[in-house]
Amino acid sequence: MPTEYDAIVVGARCAGSPTAMLLARRGYRVLVVDRATFPSDTVSTHLIHAKGMAALERWGLLDDVAATGCPPIETYSFDFGPFTLAGHPRSVDGVARAYAPRRIVLDKILVDAAAAAGAEVREGFTVDDVVMENGAVVGIRGHGQGGASVTERARIVIGADGRNSHVVTAVHPDQYHEKPMLQWGCYTYWSGLPVDGMEVVIRPERAWAAIPTNDDLTLLVLGWPYAEAAAFKADVEGNYLKTLELVPEVAERVRAATRVERFAGGSVANFFRTPFGPGWALVGDAGYNKDPITAQGMSDAFQDAERCVAALDQVFAGGRPFAEAMSEYQRVRDADALPIYEFTTQMATLEPPPPELQQLLGAVHGNADAMDAFVSVIAGSVSPLEFFAPEHIGRIMAAAA
Repeated sequence: MPTEYDAIVVGARCAGSPTAMLLARRGYRVLVVDRATFPSDTVSTHLIHAKGMAALERWGLLDDVAATGCPPIETYSFDFGPFTLAGHPRSVDGVARAYAPRRIVLDKILVDAAAAAGAEVREGFTVDDVVMENGAVVGIRGHGQGGASVTERARIVIGADGRNSHVVTAVHPDQYHEKPMLQWGCYTYWSGLPVDGMEVVIRPERAWAAIPTNDDLTLLVLGWPYAEAAAFKADVEGNYLKTLELVPEVAERVRAATRVERFAGGSVANFFRTPFGPGWALVGDAGYNKDPITAQGMSDAFQDAERCVAALDQVFAGGRPFAEAMSEYQRVRDADALPIYEFTTQMATLEPPPPELQQLLGAVHGNADAMDAFVSVIAGSVSPLEFFAPEHIGRIMAAAA
């Protein structure tokens, strides 16, 4: 049978729809499928840092997110107990603000953008099988809601359906830089809980973050070590509220607010996967996943989409062999992601910082430039390699002295 599509994208949320949109904008015939219908919710940190917002600006979608009434986030603060580090993230391509839109809002914007670009979008479509021939992926088999099974074929099938991807299950990519589940996270939404930007509180073996989102609500997410997950789940609401008592002022603010939705959350393993093989590719959490404590996932997914599409465009245009172009995609992804991956997984242990790091953070306190640089590590506009470079640390310590 002749190839029907240039690309089939499995998963239509923050990795899949941008991938489909960008391919369609380059003139390729694209099918994107998702078992969900939109708008719909999914477990998420919500936060899109400056790096991710810069991508939305490049795609012409930043104004659409801002128009939903989601407030911009211009300051990040990290309360370590003895001191608080607060700063303004540095810009990426002229964009410095973050946003934390609800997924019922963001994902609908992305799906609609993919459709507007010319991609065929099938919502409520379940993938039953990944079709393989002679060791290569050639398509998918699945069905719509109540519909008959259909088979669709493409030059490439892209797994954008999260860490439990159908494509991953079919092709068994190599997994590396693995780390276990480190933190158990739990969140809900509060009305009447105003916050100034993103407010993070870090205590030994406990942490939480308050982030403004749509409809004048505040997302309040907290974390316990994964080893204590069973104890936390034995009394979710009680343990959630008890944790906030570590900072009485925060607990008082929450008691004055109103919880408007159920609790959600969970934990994830940390890994990299080889993101390509014969007839297939991976973007987003399907190819690389880490603890959500630094809220990097959506910004990473947007960057994956751009890099993967650029590589595939080289292949489809006949200018570069598939293995060569996709190997470069993997190399650049890993080089960019590994420093923040190590930083994130260390934070996710919720262990007290070692003495030398405590000394450094104490020196950062009160130094506006250093605090801006520190929060920019979380925002993705400064690499941990740059922040923790000996010469940069030397300048911070000298200024403190």
